[in-house]
Amino acid sequence: MVRKSNRKNIDRAKAIDYYKVALNFYEGAIVAKEFEYWNAAGVLIVHSAIAFADALSIKFGGVKSQGEDHFQILTLLKEILDDSQVNKKALNHLEKIISHKNSVSYSGDIYEERDFENMWKHFVRFKDWAENFLTP
Repeated sequence: MVRKSNRKNIDRAKAIDYYKVALNFYEGAIVAKEFEYWNAAGVLIVHSAIAFADALSIKFGGVKSQGEDHFQILTLLKEILDDSQVNKKALNHLEKIISHKNSVSYSGDIYEERDFENMWKHFVRFKDWAENFLTP
């Protein structure tokens, strides 16, 4: 028996709101990057990516991942989206971004520009893929 991700139903019309939140976090990351606030920029990237993922799951599945484990959104998107190579690559980028969440936010690790740039590379690839589905 395959265990489904923990989720809650959300009106599909809310996808646009999550998309706007994702863009807001993205724009905040750009500002933080300009001031070389690498941890702040990294946290904003993580939250932007999660909001993009939520927008996708709401738009295509009418559901949103629920709970503290942000990796659950990966399971949910794999359940909702087709199993194409392009989608797999995009979700791999999302996984790499989410894997930074604890270290950039809570661990006391100081992120340097190179750490941020590594996250940024994955983020831009995921964001570009997501926006293909989300742009009105």
